[in-house]
Order: sequence, then structure tokens, then C-alpha cells
Amino acid sequence: MSDVLLPSAAEALAAWGARVRTNAEQVERFREVPDPSDFYAPVSSLFRADPRRDDEATLDQLRSLARPDDTWLDIGAGAGRYALPIALVTREVVAVEPSAGMAEALREGMAEHAIANVRIVAGGWPPDAPTTGAVITERLHADVALIAHLGYDIERIGPFLSAMEEAAGRLCLAVLMERQPSSIADPFWPLVHGEERIPLPALREFLVVLMARGRAFDVQLSERQPRAFESVDQAVGFIRRHLWIEEGGAKDRRFVAALRKHLVERDGRIFLRDQVPLPIGLVSWRPR
Repeated sequence: MSDVLLPSAAEALAAWGARVRTNAEQVERFREVPDPSDFYAPVSSLFRADPRRDDEATLDQLRSLARPDDTWLDIGAGAGRYALPIALVTREVVAVEPSAGMAEALREGMAEHAIANVRIVAGGWPPDAPTTGAVITERLHADVALIAHLGYDIERIGPFLSAMEEAAGRLCLAVLMERQPSSIADPFWPLVHGEERIPLPALREFLVVLMARGRAFDVQLSERQPRAFESVDQAVGFIRRHLWIEEGGAKDRRFVAALRKHLVERDGRIFLRDQVPLPIGLVSWRPR
């Protein structure tokens, strides 16, 4: 077997950043609408889940790594998909979240499920130079630091990970897919914009970055089931957002007509036809 030449840390970080930039530049070439001030607020309901669910392999893996006296730092906690279930098996979860809409959905989940040991910190990451959100002035430290489906579009991933490692005492964890979750919209790019979508870096590239930075890690692989929507309108709205097209415009009309032919209903929920489960990895490593 021939040797695999590993890039240097600088090369791996530069390659990651270049992918993020070209992805963003493609959006700017075709954008018809600006990003809303709170990008995720309108779709925060899609990121809510029962904290006591027992049908998700990744969550089971996370639970197996938790200790009752742990404090976990969930960076980009969203509506609490992982923060709430982890809070049930640890002492505390500190949930960092820049989106006011997502944070409100998290508070609603806490109230609905009577979970009081989640502390929400408004702001982006890294704390001293966030890409979005307010600057976090307090020093955050926890036994375990977690990112879940966060980082794909972070151009300066090196400082992001360094701050994550600095905040973690025992373990760093990252939940990432083979392709970023918004790639559900990618098949519609050629129809709508006339070219293939430039993919963001994801699980494979993340592992290259860790190796190049000299981190030993473990990966537990499982599958994430296809995204389900509560209605056709919800599916249309979610995917439209990741095409950056104006509702009712010429491109939007082509998109909606094509999408409706690809939607199927199963058990009262809406799916894209021919979607298959996607590989998802739970990456764990010890902070320096």
C-alpha cells in the first residue's frame, strides 16, 4: 500500500477555507434575496426533537460518553436537539447560540420537557471573534465541548477549533455528516441556476484537518435518516432558502414545479423521493 501524503496544518486549513469561500461566492453570484437578520428563526421548528427519543444512534453514542457530574458546552446548540437530551444525563449544559429564534425554541423545549439545567449563552463562536452573534465576554469552560452540524461554513476553522479545545477539559466532540445538511437543496441548483452546487467541507475534510493538526481521534459512524417535513409548504420554504431565490420569481416557479414532482408522503410526513440515509460521524478527541 502506498503512503498517503498528509497535508500540513496550514495546507489543510487553507483548503478548508477555500472551499467555504467558493461556496459563499457562488451564492453571491446567484442570490436574489438577502439573508434575513436571523437566518434560522423561520425554520427553528425543524430543529426540535423529543429529548427522550431512543431512535437515534448518534444520540445514543453521545449519551454513552456523558457522565452524571459533567458540564457540557454545546456550541451552536440551536433548538436543543442534543442539548436537551444531554442535560437529562449530566449536571449542566451550557448552550451557546447566536440565533434569537433558535434560543427561543430551546427555551420552549426546556419548559415543555421540564428541563432546567440548560444555561443559554447568546453569542457566536469563537467567543472573542464570532462570525455571527454577540461577543461572549465570560470565560466558558466545560468537561466536554460539542459541535453538532456546525463548522461546515466556518472559513477560519482553525481558530474555531482552538477555542473549542481551550474550553474543554476532558473531551471534544463533533457530529458531522458526509455532506452538510443543506445539501438537500443541491440537486435543484442545475435546474434553477444552471450549474452544480459547490459543496462545503464536511466530515472527510474535518478529519483531514484534525490529522494535520496532530490530533488523535475516534470516529463512530452511523446513518442519519432523510429529513422529513410536516407539510409541502415547509419543504418548499426550507429548500428555497438554500437556493436564495425570490418567492414567486421565474426561478422559483421552475423550482416549485420540479420539487412537487419529487415529494412523497409517508406516515403523514413529507420526504424527497429517492432520498437515502446519509453517513454521519461522531468524532471525539482530547483537547491539548
